[in-house]
Amino acid sequence: MQTPHYRTLWLSDLHLGSQDCKAEFLLHFLDSVTVDTLYLVGDIVDMWQMSKQFRWPQRHNQVLHKFMQMSQQGTRVVYLPGNHDEPLQSYSGMALGDIDIERELIHTTAAGKRYLVLHGDQFDADVTLGRFHAWLGDKAYDLLLFLNRWYNRIQTLRKREYWSLAGYIKKHIKGANEAISRYRQACCKRAAELSLDGVICGHIHHPESTVENGIHYINDGDWIENCSALAEDDTGQLTLIYYHQMMGATRIRHLKPDTAASKAA
Repeated sequence: MQTPHYRTLWLSDLHLGSQDCKAEFLLHFLDSVTVDTLYLVGDIVDMWQMSKQFRWPQRHNQVLHKFMQMSQQGTRVVYLPGNHDEPLQSYSGMALGDIDIERELIHTTAAGKRYLVLHGDQFDADVTLGRFHAWLGDKAYDLLLFLNRWYNRIQTLRKREYWSLAGYIKKHIKGANEAISRYRQACCKRAAELSLDGVICGHIHHPESTVENGIHYINDGDWIENCSALAEDDTGQLTLIYYHQMMGATRIRHLKPDTAASKAA
């Protein structure tokens, strides 16, 4: 079978260093494709979580080495830091080896469409209702990830494929849907102000491709809940792809999220 090739690939919210990062799945995915340009759209390394509890499994180290290897073998790699890897924001406009660092940029597709690319934490003030609301949301999300972690351990024992319980629950919470809507509006407003065709972001762990007020909004998702990415083919077509659908459940059933992460939970 021919190896899938992408003109451009967007990945965000890997949260390396977090016990919920699906590093094993990500490595398998990256080894299965070739890419001309790779955008790492923020929260790649979870420096927040590591400041609370340092953990760095071998699989997470292999992901970083994979990015460096790709940058040395012809793939243009651009790192756009988010809020969980905020210290890297001060290096915007510089390079880390062969990896460029930018806070945000404009990407032009093969079809000539222009998209603002950024993590999305720039719009936090437009989404939250204050410090207490943000704290409450953080605690609630931690609970969702805890439930997600244990649910999928049971799935693994039953020899069933990974499924995002956290994502399912979040979609049915009214407050979460309202926050997602406001975030989408804020992103589209910025793109419209810059007279662009669309915006590509991450941050909220909710993959989506939709048009709002004439602006194409795309969120590439995450590798905590959804294991998703955004891909551009050689014609400029943009498509959200999901690791589990792309690989097929029968091919990945033997793969498990990082073993060390499971032991540390």
